[in-house]
Amino acid sequence: MNDGSLQEIELRLQVAPAALPGLRRALAATAARHSRMRLQAVYVDTPERALAAAGIALRLRKEGRRWVQTIKLGPLHATARGEHNVAVDAPPGTRPAIDPARHAGTPMGEALAAVLAAAQAPLVERYRTDITRSLTRRRTRFGQVELALDVGEIVADDPAGGEPRRWPVRELEIELLSGSPRAVFDTAQRWIDAHGLWLDSRSKAERGDRLARGELQAAAVKAGATASLPADASPSQAWRAFVEACLAQALPNASELAAGTGQPEHVHQLRVALRRLRSAARLCAGWPGVPPSVGPDAAPFLAQAAELFRALGVTRDADVMAQGWGPLVAATLEAAGLPPLVPPPAAADEPSALLRRPEASRLWLQLIGQTFEAEPAGPAGATARARVAERLDAWHRRTTRDAKRFESLDDAALHALRKRLKRLRYATEFAEPWFGSRAARRYARSLARLQDALGAFNDHASARALVAALAPSQPQALYALGWLDAQRDALHADIGRALKRWRKVQPYWR
Repeated sequence: MNDGSLQEIELRLQVAPAALPGLRRALAATAARHSRMRLQAVYVDTPERALAAAGIALRLRKEGRRWVQTIKLGPLHATARGEHNVAVDAPPGTRPAIDPARHAGTPMGEALAAVLAAAQAPLVERYRTDITRSLTRRRTRFGQVELALDVGEIVADDPAGGEPRRWPVRELEIELLSGSPRAVFDTAQRWIDAHGLWLDSRSKAERGDRLARGELQAAAVKAGATASLPADASPSQAWRAFVEACLAQALPNASELAAGTGQPEHVHQLRVALRRLRSAARLCAGWPGVPPSVGPDAAPFLAQAAELFRALGVTRDADVMAQGWGPLVAATLEAAGLPPLVPPPAAADEPSALLRRPEASRLWLQLIGQTFEAEPAGPAGATARARVAERLDAWHRRTTRDAKRFESLDDAALHALRKRLKRLRYATEFAEPWFGSRAARRYARSLARLQDALGAFNDHASARALVAALAPSQPQALYALGWLDAQRDALHADIGRALKRWRKVQPYWR
């Protein structure tokens, strides 16, 4: 580690306990230089977590015999974060105090100072880490990387005075030392395939902050705003911003599911992120610097995203039945004096197993790689803003035509309309940096209400299909089907009202 400011490009791969011995042997056998070091770090924040809220991690770490103070700045789940390191002198056997002024004169130091000035609160220890790191460096055809196998734990004191809270650490970090970021992605994929590792976006700082709060399970991450884009942004700049927005939602939810601590909402939000990605690919289709989205040359990650979306959809349908229509059906049967339905054995893979597969990590690596792609040479033609407006207009007109004949649409056509409205909604969210206004927000709210109505109708259809599959072996399912069919008209009417409201809202991009 070099002192000074830099952008850290790093991936974290989780290691199953059974894979640890083989991974250690492989690291030692494939490196000319292999070292081990004990790393003991203390992380500080204000009592109200002002630094964590600002995406800042501040730590003091003992690395062998020396002390290093480090600040990291950026989203805690990001692949690339700003970092500034300062070596700190201290007498043997003592631990120096953490001093934010050591980072003065750097952009990260200025951000830290601003947060502390606004917080008006002291820095206190929040958690600490005790890690044994096995370190090796490797040269690849794309650059030099550092592989660090970290085994140890994160520890946070219990505010109530009980036993300290602990979170075990077993992860392989791959960091770019020189060359292209592709060196990190290619190296990561090889080790994933060879040792059954999986990508995890959660940093030690994020996990430590959660441990200190006693909240080991994180809330599902919903879609956030696209990064601000200039009016003359090129098509490839816009595409990278859209992919980053999708990853910011997908990676935290996927990491939580892979860890086995995810909930149905994590599944739902991960599927939303995957659908947003596919919508972004359709929105940007044919633009210079954007991978093809259809045909034989379509980018492989789009097929992988669709496959993962479908696999998670089986789990999502079961969740909808268990938490949505399922209790209503059960209450209806009970009121009629009929026995409850017995659900079939689970047919879907557990989300944790799906997200630990090499295919899932390959998808994330390919998407992260997209955000590092260089600007294509040559003229970009029309700006991304103009291209987005043109495509939004075409999609809006097509959807309006379907809305006008809503009463004649069968369930399959309604499902197709729902998918087109989702695509239109996500596209308007991507475009908001250019068209941010009350009109844009009004249009988005109207689309969201319409999508909710169509989503409720779709959930009803999924529940009905699951109940219908039980009818041959469970006669009470026929009664449940009759009750479900009676609810359809009200849901259908909700869609009609939402469509009428949406058609009155003017397209803001014109």
